[in-house]
Amino acid sequence: MADKHHGKQRGGENAGKPNGQSNGQANGHADAGEAPQAATAEPTESAPPQAAQAEVGTTDAASELQTVRDRHLRLAAEFDNYRKRVEREKGESWVRAQAELAQRLLEPLDDLQRIADFDPATTNAQSLHEGAEMVEKKFLRALEAAGLEVIDADGKPFDPTQHEALTTMPAASDEEDDTVAQVYRKGYRFKGVLLRPAQVVVKKLS
Repeated sequence: MADKHHGKQRGGENAGKPNGQSNGQANGHADAGEAPQAATAEPTESAPPQAAQAEVGTTDAASELQTVRDRHLRLAAEFDNYRKRVEREKGESWVRAQAELAQRLLEPLDDLQRIADFDPATTNAQSLHEGAEMVEKKFLRALEAAGLEVIDADGKPFDPTQHEALTTMPAASDEEDDTVAQVYRKGYRFKGVLLRPAQVVVKKLS
């Protein structure tokens, strides 16, 4: 009776072990199988990719270059138009000035033509001389009105910037030394600009 009782007890204990092991193993597998939950990162704004940044930078540079090129072409065109306008106005002004001078010379030219039509058989030398003097004065007045200046050299101190010495002659005194004794050909300036020097004879002390 005691053996049977002890056997039942051992059997009861053995019978309880498989369940305990199964529970323990089941619990152990369950514990080992449970993976730790991964921490979820909060979404953050990320910078654009480098390729996108490079593309944006290239587009901006190309746009700025095109703007500068367009501005340069526009300025070049405006300057070219300005240069052409100035040249055209300068040419027109020069033509107008020449036309005004020619108009002033028309009346003396008419007088000169009338003198040329004189009949030598019926015209004396005095009349021709007076007519030539009249034409000369009219021509000179017309040219002076346009800006011509006659270089007054006779009896003046010799000026190499305005006079051209053709030859010399003895001076009678120190006061006459290096002065103009005679004018061979008159000199002229036009509004202060030398057209040609006066050709003169200069007095020099020997």
